Amino acid sequence: MKIAMIGQKGIPAIYGGVEKHVHDLALRLAKNHDIYVYSRKWYTKIKENSYQGVNIVHTPTIHTKHLDAISHTFTSTIHALFQGYDIIHYHGVGPSLLSWIPRIFAPKTKVVNTFHSIDRYHQKWNFFAKFMLRLGEKAACTFAHETIAVSESIKQYCQNEYNIAPTYIPNGVNKIEKKIGQDNLKQFNLEKNKYFVFVSRLVPHKGAHLLIEAFQNLKKNNPKNNKIQNLKLAIVGGSAYTDDYIKQLHEQAKNNNDIIFTDFQSGDILDELYANSLALVHPSLNEGLPITVLQAMSYQIPVLVSTIPEHLEIIRDPQALFIENNINEMEKCIKNFLARDTKEHEKMAKDNIAIIDKQYTWDVIVPRIEQLYKRVLLSRKNKLKKIVA
Repeated sequence: MKIAMIGQKGIPAIYGGVEKHVHDLALRLAKNHDIYVYSRKWYTKIKENSYQGVNIVHTPTIHTKHLDAISHTFTSTIHALFQGYDIIHYHGVGPSLLSWIPRIFAPKTKVVNTFHSIDRYHQKWNFFAKFMLRLGEKAACTFAHETIAVSESIKQYCQNEYNIAPTYIPNGVNKIEKKIGQDNLKQFNLEKNKYFVFVSRLVPHKGAHLLIEAFQNLKKNNPKNNKIQNLKLAIVGGSAYTDDYIKQLHEQAKNNNDIIFTDFQSGDILDELYANSLALVHPSLNEGLPITVLQAMSYQIPVLVSTIPEHLEIIRDPQALFIENNINEMEKCIKNFLARDTKEHEKMAKDNIAIIDKQYTWDVIVPRIEQLYKRVLLSRKNKLKKIVA
């Protein structure tokens, strides 16, 4: 099959859940199919037109907060119309706003959409952007021959809001089979099992500000607890057109040398930051299906997460959960975790990897996506005719 991926920033992935998803999916599909990933030059730093068997297609974009995604989706879609793709796969509801174009102008090409997240709930968008994202949701559930929901909660949302039944296929992660060292921790003044890690784009709905306050309160309220006083917090991530928010985070943490901002990291450095931490803390207020949580679980470390529905699909251990947007509950959860012994931490980690192996590895997920592609190509279903009739 000749398949185009549109909506992601590019490949290879540097940061971003959608980008990581497309990166891993494309590399595996490329073993048996002809894969084209549309990329933005400002994001994709390599000059080559291919990466590990995946074709890279650069098209123009307007690199601003509100126009980057939609302008790149437009130029990518126009280019894709003339390439004879079997499938155009849009990633995200924003890019899906333009999925009607190939339905009309390339009727032989099948359109698939992955609904990664209810983006209009994200705090960084203004009213108009949220309105357009709402239209993107409608388009994702209307114009695609098949819509994929990455979580059961998004599947239910699509059924309730748009009266369609998308196919549930969750995000995937890689099995960690290599030995991971500790050498890269030194540059951040971190030591194995002496820090918590937070990995995400630094945008308000991910809750880094909540975690910083909970961590500071934990230190302040336990002055004689040496274990707590010696702990650090690694904030791994950077701006997504959110420079003002990042300034706020640095201001919030300026009097605490135990809070380390590493910026975006990838490769061996990110591996080490995950694998050597005590646990990942993820206080997000809104998600699709959080790849950072799945990744942490794949490194066999515990995770402590907020009680949003998407987290509850993955994590069932009540001792690993805290009420979302509640700093006191987060602090309490972290303190209770620290009171548990090493064997209990190891059991949490083993339970996590068992969940990953059963449901969330790419070995499980890629065949399901391939089957969906094949089903779409064989199907004569044409929702667009029903809509315009």
